[in-house]
Amino acid sequence: MGEILMEIRTVCNWDEELWQDVSPLYFEAFGDKSAKPVKIIKNMFAQGIAELHVGYNKSVAVVMALTGKLVSDGVMIIDYLAVSEKEQGQGLGKHFVEYLGQKAIADGYQKIIIETESEETLENKRRIQFWQSCGFILTKYVHRYIWVPETYHAMYLPLGTNTNKVSGEDLFVSINTFHRLSFRGGGK
Repeated sequence: MGEILMEIRTVCNWDEELWQDVSPLYFEAFGDKSAKPVKIIKNMFAQGIAELHVGYNKSVAVVMALTGKLVSDGVMIIDYLAVSEKEQGQGLGKHFVEYLGQKAIADGYQKIIIETESEETLENKRRIQFWQSCGFILTKYVHRYIWVPETYHAMYLPLGTNTNKVSGEDLFVSINTFHRLSFRGGGK
Protein backbone atom coordinates (compact mmCIF):
# COMPACT_ATOMS: atom_id res chain seq x y z
CA MET A 1 0.00 0.00 0.00
CA GLY A 2 1.38 3.39 -0.97
CA GLU A 3 1.79 6.36 1.32
CA ILE A 4 -1.44 8.14 2.12
CA LEU A 5 -1.31 11.75 1.02
CA MET A 6 -4.07 13.69 2.61
CA GLU A 7 -4.53 17.26 3.73
CA ILE A 8 -6.38 17.35 7.06
CA ARG A 9 -8.21 20.40 8.40
CA THR A 10 -9.52 20.60 11.96
CA VAL A 11 -11.81 23.33 13.27
CA CYS A 12 -13.28 23.93 16.72
CA ASN A 13 -15.75 26.59 15.55
CA TRP A 14 -18.65 26.12 13.15
CA ASP A 15 -17.34 26.56 9.59
CA GLU A 16 -20.14 26.64 7.00
CA GLU A 17 -17.76 26.21 4.05
CA LEU A 18 -16.09 23.17 5.62
CA TRP A 19 -19.51 21.72 6.48
CA GLN A 20 -20.59 22.11 2.84
CA ASP A 21 -17.49 20.12 1.82
CA VAL A 22 -18.19 17.32 4.26
CA SER A 23 -21.99 17.13 4.59
CA PRO A 24 -22.46 14.85 1.53
CA LEU A 25 -20.00 12.40 3.15
CA TYR A 26 -21.73 12.68 6.54
CA PHE A 27 -25.21 12.08 5.14
CA GLU A 28 -24.01 9.31 2.78
CA ALA A 29 -22.65 7.44 5.80
CA PHE A 30 -25.24 8.22 8.46
CA GLY A 31 -28.33 9.35 6.56
CA ASP A 32 -31.48 9.86 8.56
CA LYS A 33 -30.77 6.81 10.70
CA SER A 34 -28.10 8.05 13.07
CA ALA A 35 -27.07 11.50 11.86
CA LYS A 36 -27.47 14.32 14.36
CA PRO A 37 -29.42 17.26 12.93
CA VAL A 38 -27.17 20.12 11.78
CA LYS A 39 -28.67 22.47 14.40
CA ILE A 40 -27.48 20.06 17.14
CA ILE A 41 -23.98 19.92 15.60
CA LYS A 42 -23.92 23.74 15.51
CA ASN A 43 -25.02 23.68 19.16
CA MET A 44 -22.09 21.38 20.00
CA PHE A 45 -19.71 23.96 18.51
CA ALA A 46 -21.49 26.77 20.38
CA GLN A 47 -20.97 24.80 23.63
CA GLY A 48 -17.26 24.42 22.80
CA ILE A 49 -17.39 20.62 22.93
CA ALA A 50 -16.87 19.69 19.27
CA GLU A 51 -14.24 19.57 16.57
CA LEU A 52 -14.71 18.77 12.91
CA HIS A 53 -11.83 17.03 11.12
CA VAL A 54 -11.82 16.71 7.34
CA GLY A 55 -9.35 14.80 5.20
CA TYR A 56 -8.96 15.96 1.62
CA ASN A 57 -7.56 14.12 -1.36
CA LYS A 58 -6.95 16.56 -4.24
CA SER A 59 -9.35 19.08 -2.63
CA VAL A 60 -12.18 16.53 -2.34
CA ALA A 61 -13.35 15.61 1.18
CA VAL A 62 -12.80 11.83 1.46
CA VAL A 63 -12.88 11.27 5.23
CA MET A 64 -14.42 13.13 8.14
CA ALA A 65 -14.80 12.88 11.88
CA LEU A 66 -16.88 14.83 14.34
CA THR A 67 -15.32 14.56 17.78
CA GLY A 68 -16.46 15.61 21.20
CA LYS A 69 -14.25 17.13 23.87
CA LEU A 70 -14.73 16.30 27.54
CA VAL A 71 -11.71 18.08 28.93
CA SER A 72 -12.67 17.46 32.58
CA ASP A 73 -12.85 13.70 31.95
CA GLY A 74 -9.66 13.69 29.83
CA VAL A 75 -11.67 12.17 27.00
CA MET A 76 -12.08 12.68 23.27
CA ILE A 77 -15.20 11.04 21.86
CA ILE A 78 -15.36 10.11 18.19
CA ASP A 79 -19.03 10.85 17.58
CA TYR A 80 -18.92 10.19 13.82
CA LEU A 81 -16.25 8.91 11.45
CA ALA A 82 -16.91 8.36 7.76
CA VAL A 83 -14.81 7.46 4.75
CA SER A 84 -16.17 8.09 1.26
CA GLU A 85 -17.58 4.83 -0.13
CA LYS A 86 -15.34 5.18 -3.21
CA GLU A 87 -12.24 5.45 -1.01
CA GLN A 88 -12.93 2.65 1.50
CA GLY A 89 -10.48 -0.22 1.94
CA GLN A 90 -7.37 1.89 1.29
CA GLY A 91 -6.37 2.59 4.88
CA LEU A 92 -7.76 6.15 5.01
CA GLY A 93 -9.94 5.47 8.06
CA LYS A 94 -7.08 3.92 10.00
CA HIS A 95 -4.72 6.75 9.00
CA PHE A 96 -7.34 9.27 10.12
CA VAL A 97 -7.82 7.53 13.48
CA GLU A 98 -4.02 7.68 13.96
CA TYR A 99 -4.19 11.43 13.28
CA LEU A 100 -7.00 11.78 15.85
CA GLY A 101 -4.94 9.79 18.37
CA GLN A 102 -1.91 12.06 17.90
CA LYS A 103 -4.13 15.13 18.23
CA ALA A 104 -5.79 13.73 21.38
CA ILE A 105 -2.37 13.11 22.98
CA ALA A 106 -1.20 16.61 22.02
CA ASP A 107 -4.39 18.04 23.56
CA GLY A 108 -3.76 16.14 26.81
CA TYR A 109 -6.51 13.52 26.63
CA GLN A 110 -6.09 10.16 28.42
CA LYS A 111 -8.34 8.16 26.11
CA ILE A 112 -10.53 8.19 23.04
CA ILE A 113 -13.99 6.66 23.31
CA ILE A 114 -16.40 5.49 20.64
CA GLU A 115 -19.74 3.75 20.88
CA THR A 116 -20.73 1.08 18.41
CA GLU A 117 -23.98 -0.79 17.90
CA SER A 118 -23.89 -4.08 19.79
CA GLU A 119 -26.40 -6.13 17.79
CA GLU A 120 -24.47 -8.98 16.18
CA THR A 121 -24.84 -8.14 12.51
CA LEU A 122 -22.10 -8.54 9.92
CA GLU A 123 -21.87 -4.75 9.47
CA ASN A 124 -21.54 -4.14 13.22
CA LYS A 125 -18.93 -6.92 13.57
CA ARG A 126 -16.92 -5.34 10.73
CA ARG A 127 -17.16 -1.95 12.42
CA ILE A 128 -15.93 -3.38 15.73
CA GLN A 129 -13.08 -5.18 13.92
CA PHE A 130 -12.07 -1.89 12.27
CA TRP A 131 -11.87 -0.12 15.65
CA GLN A 132 -9.97 -3.08 17.16
CA SER A 133 -7.48 -2.88 14.26
CA CYS A 134 -6.94 0.77 15.33
CA GLY A 135 -6.12 -0.38 18.89
CA PHE A 136 -9.52 0.17 20.52
CA ILE A 137 -10.60 -2.18 23.31
CA LEU A 138 -14.17 -3.50 23.33
CA THR A 139 -15.98 -3.47 26.68
CA LYS A 140 -18.57 -6.14 27.54
CA TYR A 141 -21.24 -3.83 28.96
CA VAL A 142 -24.25 -3.27 26.68
CA HIS A 143 -25.95 0.14 27.03
CA ARG A 144 -29.62 0.84 26.33
CA TYR A 145 -30.77 4.36 25.56
CA ILE A 146 -34.39 5.23 26.15
CA TRP A 147 -34.68 7.19 22.90
CA VAL A 148 -33.34 4.66 20.34
CA PRO A 149 -34.03 0.94 19.96
CA GLU A 150 -30.39 -0.09 19.28
CA THR A 151 -28.06 -1.19 22.06
CA TYR A 152 -24.43 -0.09 22.18
CA HIS A 153 -20.98 -1.12 23.32
CA ALA A 154 -18.32 1.36 24.30
CA MET A 155 -14.79 0.98 22.98
CA TYR A 156 -11.76 2.94 24.08
CA LEU A 157 -8.21 3.65 23.07
CA PRO A 158 -5.90 4.29 26.04
CA LEU A 159 -3.41 7.09 25.36
CA GLY A 160 -0.08 7.62 27.05
CA THR A 161 0.94 5.60 30.09
CA ASN A 162 -2.44 5.01 31.75
CA THR A 163 -3.36 1.48 30.65
CA ASN A 164 -5.79 0.70 33.50
CA LYS A 165 -8.78 -1.37 32.44
CA VAL A 166 -11.89 0.74 32.03
CA SER A 167 -15.47 -0.51 32.39
CA GLY A 168 -18.12 0.10 29.78
CA GLU A 169 -20.35 1.59 32.47
CA ASP A 170 -17.68 4.21 33.24
CA LEU A 171 -17.26 5.02 29.55
CA PHE A 172 -21.00 5.53 29.15
CA VAL A 173 -20.93 8.06 32.01
CA SER A 174 -18.68 10.18 29.76
CA ILE A 175 -20.69 9.40 26.61
CA ASN A 176 -23.96 10.37 28.34
CA THR A 177 -22.41 13.61 29.64
CA PHE A 178 -21.34 14.42 26.07
CA HIS A 179 -24.82 13.69 24.64
CA ARG A 180 -26.48 15.76 27.36
CA LEU A 181 -24.20 18.72 26.58
CA SER A 182 -24.75 18.27 22.81
CA PHE A 183 -28.51 18.65 23.16
CA ARG A 184 -28.45 21.27 25.94
CA GLY A 185 -30.40 24.32 24.84
CA GLY A 186 -32.04 22.30 22.08
CA GLY A 187 -29.65 23.48 19.36
CA LYS A 188 -31.44 26.78 18.81
